[in-house]
Amino acid sequence: MGKSSRDKRDVYYRFAKEGRFRARSAYKLMQIDEEFDLFTGISRVVDLCAAPGSWSQVVAQRLASEKDVTDRDVKIVAVDLQAMAPLQGVEQIQGDITKKETSEAIIEHLEGKFAHLVLCDGAPDVTGLPDFDEYIQAQLLLAAFNIATNVLSPGGTFLAKLFCGKDVMTLLSHLQRFFKQVIVAKPRTSRNSSIESFALCKTYCPLSQYMPNVNTTVLPVAGLSVPDHPPVPFKACGSEMGYDSDTNYPLQVCGNYEHRDWSGSG
Repeated sequence: MGKSSRDKRDVYYRFAKEGRFRARSAYKLMQIDEEFDLFTGISRVVDLCAAPGSWSQVVAQRLASEKDVTDRDVKIVAVDLQAMAPLQGVEQIQGDITKKETSEAIIEHLEGKFAHLVLCDGAPDVTGLPDFDEYIQAQLLLAAFNIATNVLSPGGTFLAKLFCGKDVMTLLSHLQRFFKQVIVAKPRTSRNSSIESFALCKTYCPLSQYMPNVNTTVLPVAGLSVPDHPPVPFKACGSEMGYDSDTNYPLQVCGNYEHRDWSGSG
């Protein structure tokens, strides 16, 4: 389906075209990184539901700029059901993240090492039925997180798209059992009218009773004894002086960080 006229007027859509990113979602990851510094000191990243590849583009550009990371250390694995055009420095797997064989392929690509960061910007085709859409999105997040529990290093970070519906706190409470800090982040690139946010889970520290299992996409947390967790904070990301995705701008806009060439291609 072609882009609507609203999409083409969107300032981040235009920035993506001018900056040679494959999708406007690249700016969501950049704004979350700007707020939480996702990439400092890491070298191995798994990008789930990666197509068309805009998040993998950002990851490759950011890791290439890290002074303490050599080419030999960097490992970026992108996974999606759809085939993606090649990206320099990114290894691709075409597969379903709910399937055992996909999890095993990711583990094989990591060559016995753990990932420092697992990303998932995947979302289902929205039906317009909120409860159903939120349920499917939650299942997709759980599938991504199950892979994360099999490949993420202790202290690692997990970032995944989240639909903030009525049952979101149940999902976040599950994630809090595995991470020291869970934050709901809303980048400025994400439209105010959208229920989309991102669950940012920092410092992976699974309970000693938990055993990762590539055969399931359900978090087996029932019966595990853990202390009560604090409320999950909500954080808006992106400069207050930056561009608003719900506002129309003239064709010529400049003077802010979003308009720089972040692609590393000149």
